[in-house]
Amino acid sequence: MIEDARAKEAATFFIESFGCQMNLADSEVIAGVLARSGYRRAADIDQAGVIVLNTCAIREHAEQRVAQRVRRLIAARKARGRVRIGLAGCMAQHHRERLLDRIPGLDFVVGPDGYRRLGALLAAEAPVADARLDRRETYDDIAPLRNPGIRAWVTVQRGCDRFCTFCVVPFVRGRERSLPADVIVAELRRVAAAGFREAVLLGQTVNSYRHGDCDFGKLLRLCSEVDGIERIRFTSPHPADMDGSTIAAMAECGKVAPSLHLPLQSASDAILKAMERGHTVDDYRRLVERLRGDINGLALSTDIIVGYPGESEQDFATTRAFMEEVGFEHAFMFKYSAREGTASYKLGETVSEEEKGARLSLLIEEQQERAARINRALVGTTTEVLVEGPAKRPAGWLAGKNPQFKTVVFEPDATVATGDIVEVMVASAGPHTLKGRQLAAADES
Repeated sequence: MIEDARAKEAATFFIESFGCQMNLADSEVIAGVLARSGYRRAADIDQAGVIVLNTCAIREHAEQRVAQRVRRLIAARKARGRVRIGLAGCMAQHHRERLLDRIPGLDFVVGPDGYRRLGALLAAEAPVADARLDRRETYDDIAPLRNPGIRAWVTVQRGCDRFCTFCVVPFVRGRERSLPADVIVAELRRVAAAGFREAVLLGQTVNSYRHGDCDFGKLLRLCSEVDGIERIRFTSPHPADMDGSTIAAMAECGKVAPSLHLPLQSASDAILKAMERGHTVDDYRRLVERLRGDINGLALSTDIIVGYPGESEQDFATTRAFMEEVGFEHAFMFKYSAREGTASYKLGETVSEEEKGARLSLLIEEQQERAARINRALVGTTTEVLVEGPAKRPAGWLAGKNPQFKTVVFEPDATVATGDIVEVMVASAGPHTLKGRQLAAADES
């Protein structure tokens, strides 16, 4: 009986994901591959015979967190007996075979293009690494194994051809390739049938998608025709690839949400050139003007890196001023992290960690104030909320996202189910959340 229980446990898996939405989507692909190989998802990590940490390599801090986590798991394994523990994803690709030497007890390492070979890796007796990049791999025949919810991640493109000087993605995810449009539409139909109401199309530079004669704008229109999917989002586009086809589809397709994450990184032309971003600040400014002119109610978010090699105080001041000029609703802001193998790695550091931290803190403080100001302007208006479930507080309230991807916490007027779309009157607002009450049918009319 004990041996039977151990055998059942050995055939179960648990995946922990670190990093971006692409990693979340890849974890669902990994789960699909393991399910094909006869493994079952464990209820929690302590019941799993196989533990996969799907990793990020964008910043050094992310890699350090993963290394600490996997060492703790390996140490805890001694009390449970044989549990296979491995690293997948970008960090696995970045450091490849070196990880097996650096982390004793690690059983396997697999890069983003090796997931379909996981069954063979798990059957190996000795520690093994599979970090081959494959320009043909799209996993278009693998059904991702998703947890239930209202939002589904759908990968439409893998890899990246941009080679921004600070970014390790092209080296760990390979060159750009797009999935066929009919495969993507079929996947959307599948997630709609499973009860998902929102689809997020994913790619490293998602708006450079092209397969045959289908560009990204046409793909958005095809996805908008799928019954059951009420909202379509995408991330992350590149400013230099934001063409008229995509903008027109956003403006004309009611299901495509009026929210756009448009990475800027810096508002200094000198730094943008050094980063090889492929656009100037004025290019970005004109793009924002066009987007806001064509798309009603558009909300913009962005990415900012502080302390890139050579960034002066004036470069930083220019970025601060431009962020206020644009009026971003949200921003992901980070200190520059040198990544081995990238073009900027050899430049060394020119901004101290203390100065990076001070600049980052100032940006965060200003963005908090900006977001709160933008959100307070919405008090007294109504917004459409896709319900995601109970709010953390107050008790009995619900939470969801509006079309601009703002979190809305509201007092329900009647029985409301997860996945419903309701109208909410905004009564108060902070930098991250809108609060209000659901409008009754009579109020809406």
